[in-house]
Amino acid sequence: MVIMAVDHTRDFVNTAAFTFRPEDLTQTTTAIFLTRWITHICAPTFMLCAGLGAGLRLQRGGTVPELSRFLSTRGLWLVLLEFTLVRLGFFFSLTTGPLSLIVFWALGMSMIVLALLIRLPFRVLLGVSVAMIALHNLTDPIPAAAFGSFAWLWQILHQQSLINAGVVLVVVAYPLVPWVGVMGVGFCLARVYGWPEDERRRFLLGLGLALTAAFVVVRGFNIYGDPQPWAVQPRAGFTWISFLNCTKYPPSLSFLLMTLGPAITILALLDRAAPGERNPFLVCGRVPLLYFVLHIPLIHAVEIGLAWLRYGPAPFIALPPPSLGTPRTAFPADFGWRLWVVYAVTAGVVLALYPVCLWFSRLKARRRAWWLGYL
Repeated sequence: MVIMAVDHTRDFVNTAAFTFRPEDLTQTTTAIFLTRWITHICAPTFMLCAGLGAGLRLQRGGTVPELSRFLSTRGLWLVLLEFTLVRLGFFFSLTTGPLSLIVFWALGMSMIVLALLIRLPFRVLLGVSVAMIALHNLTDPIPAAAFGSFAWLWQILHQQSLINAGVVLVVVAYPLVPWVGVMGVGFCLARVYGWPEDERRRFLLGLGLALTAAFVVVRGFNIYGDPQPWAVQPRAGFTWISFLNCTKYPPSLSFLLMTLGPAITILALLDRAAPGERNPFLVCGRVPLLYFVLHIPLIHAVEIGLAWLRYGPAPFIALPPPSLGTPRTAFPADFGWRLWVVYAVTAGVVLALYPVCLWFSRLKARRRAWWLGYL
């Protein structure tokens, strides 16, 4: 959750974010690329842990029908939040800008699909989930136009794109495949947490290291696993950046190996950890939905405050930044701040949210009201 805030702060604050994508090897710098790259671990880990949480919920004594209802309703709730509070946080408006299908959309829809998939036998669910992750890049050459009037469905499933839905422009930022597979794998991984501790740690460590090694091999062969092959670069050190520059939308096999391998390795290494109740990472992690919904408008408000301090009450102050679709020409040429400001603002945002998250995490620990499961 903390690392994720770095990327969102960069979108609102960093000068470079307003002029080029951090993955653009013709313009980016090592620092800008790595600032973006470290945040790649967030979305796959969210998906994996959402599935893991669902599996642990079932192990604690629930039934498959009960879990299926919970996943369906929570998924719909997340999609609703995507179109309301999350959108409001990004734009400070429900009507400005396109309708973006981003992480809450992907999480919510994946939960709805998982609500159906958990009724499958364990081995079938695991096989379907792994196959979705490993084989979906075989469909990369298929364009949405090949489906005619159903092109929109392929765009939602597997092709990042813009959909003109009459009066609304829909940005499909997070196509659903293979996010559903990642959540399904997480659900299956929950069984490992019923094993003896030493056996669980060895398995998680071995799995994490094996997936990380598989990334190096698959990416190294440069034949399959990512629609964007890496290439030797003329700029010093940028060949490694090209190697690490895997496709996120939708997440390629290489991207998921690159992120889930280290994530599962970290799970193994932290398995013995016993952080205190007030540990900031634990506090933010216990209330991820509240943290997410609050951190976007807070970052946005800080960006407006910084712009006000520099430019005064200029007409562009209230506009969403260029990274959210406002034309760059609407802003001064020097608009934006250096990379160190991104990290400083991120630290300030996390510190500001800490007391609220601590209060709410304690509330959730004290009470077992059903509605708290949706927050």
